[in-house]
Amino acid sequence: MKFFFSVLTIALVGTLLPSQASAQIGGGVRQVIVAQASGWNSNTATLQAYQRASANSPWQPILAQPVPILLGRSGLAWGRGVFTPPNNGIPPKVEKDWRAPAGVFQLGSLFGYAARPPAGTRWPYIQVGPWDAYVDDPKNPYYNQHVRVDSQRVPPWFEKQRMRLGDAAYKWMLEIRHNQGPAAPGYGSAIFFHVRRGPTKPSAGCSTMAVENLEKLIRWLDPQASPHYVLLPKADYQALRGPWRLP
Repeated sequence: MKFFFSVLTIALVGTLLPSQASAQIGGGVRQVIVAQASGWNSNTATLQAYQRASANSPWQPILAQPVPILLGRSGLAWGRGVFTPPNNGIPPKVEKDWRAPAGVFQLGSLFGYAARPPAGTRWPYIQVGPWDAYVDDPKNPYYNQHVRVDSQRVPPWFEKQRMRLGDAAYKWMLEIRHNQGPAAPGYGSAIFFHVRRGPTKPSAGCSTMAVENLEKLIRWLDPQASPHYVLLPKADYQALRGPWRLP
């Protein structure tokens, strides 16, 4: 088994181009959320959070135990984030493929229904109201963006793109910046951390968990620490951990 794992690791790293083997986590990043799935077709993973005092300090785990999360129903595919995907034959994520984007990602806005985020939150917060949309139509110029429309000039596409109100799964939605800056039409949209619908119900591509775990994560985030999210299958994480300087 050890020999097989070593061969697998060498094979994965061997597919990296020189530019792909460089660190994917910059020195200014002092918080990282790491989720590892059993394989590319798995819709479950375990999540741990890490932080460090400086670029030269060791990463320290924050959670007493990793927490279970749910992923896209069909598993994972390479996302578009702040990394270069290895040439390992895994296709990129596309719209409505029911896969969670794998890779390294920055975090965006925190959305929710409440007037205020969980007590102690430092992360930028947007309260979702009746005129908020998050666009998943690749033909829309606002694809993969949050939009608050003018209530006096509601565009014809709004009804199909509006953010839900009162859905317990979307009590809190932390944006995972997949396919942003700029968005490529058709490569996946509206990817969040949000509340799971049940302990065994996978998502359409988001990373979901129990509400208490999500709220703990939200409170921990520090905008000054430039937190990132890393989602990979376990074997790929171990192969890329050194080259990408992951926790």
